[in-house]
Amino acid sequence: MAHASSGGRRVIVVGTRQSALALTQTGQVIDQLKELCELHKLEYDFEIRKIVTKGDRILDVTLSKVGGKGLFVKEIEQALFDGEIDLAVHSMKDMPYELPDGLMNAAVPKRIDPRDCLVTKGGLPLEQLPHGARVGTSSLRRACQLKHARPDLQLESIRGNIDSRIRKLETEGFDAIVLAAAGLQRMGWEDRISSYVPVEVSVPAVGQGALGIECRVDDSQVRHLLSLLNDPVSSLTVRAERSFLGALNGGCQIPIGAYATIVEPANEESSALLEITGIVGSPDGSVLLKETLRGRDPEALGQEAAAALKAKGADRILAELEE
Repeated sequence: MAHASSGGRRVIVVGTRQSALALTQTGQVIDQLKELCELHKLEYDFEIRKIVTKGDRILDVTLSKVGGKGLFVKEIEQALFDGEIDLAVHSMKDMPYELPDGLMNAAVPKRIDPRDCLVTKGGLPLEQLPHGARVGTSSLRRACQLKHARPDLQLESIRGNIDSRIRKLETEGFDAIVLAAAGLQRMGWEDRISSYVPVEVSVPAVGQGALGIECRVDDSQVRHLLSLLNDPVSSLTVRAERSFLGALNGGCQIPIGAYATIVEPANEESSALLEITGIVGSPDGSVLLKETLRGRDPEALGQEAAAALKAKGADRILAELEE
């Protein structure tokens, strides 16, 4: 499994998708790991292995129609099982709730901006977009919430990596496109963001703005290294969101979002108090169910929020979409 370099040091092979964003965020993770190796006197070298996933191959169909969970991770997980790579850097929002036996999410590095953002002609915010504006997004979650806020908008599917989607703003006559702010920030393209969509208007995807670093359960060296990279606050909030996702059995086919924050940090008396807001909606935005709850156990909190939405009728929406 382990690869050795000429000096006998272990080479840790890092798997990633091959988009510019995936390679950029993987490079950033490797830089952090190198700093940790220096700090803790660990002798590892790193190399990147690019892997093409099903979600990267099928670009002419909306994600909800491609179907299945783990569109952007399955092939990468196979490479982990086959020992071709030792760890994988994913956008957390691409990771299904259930990981295969033998693999684990060993680190959530410090999360960055979880919000959605708009890139628009003329830099207009959402409320100032013209009546009936054409807005591009590949996400049912975004479409549902924007339609709910602005029923007049024409939401249309747009796929591809960030730069090709931004180009389509010009070439395909969109008035705006909706993207994850984190992707533009990681690429150093903040100046392209026209406005941020508040989480009150568009609850983010589960884990948006966070990365998930996956490895084999039996690789104790990599697990130890990744434990040093894990950010406890980001890990806690993402656990609550992913518990919500798991309880609703959600994937790309369902307008579902969740965002958790820490309201009170942990102290000697008690663990941290979290707040989670979860949504389930109909794809056309006509129904948007929302619930906000607080609690100290991230898994239980996610499940409670999901149960509360089911009580409001979320399971009916989910059942219709499953059909």
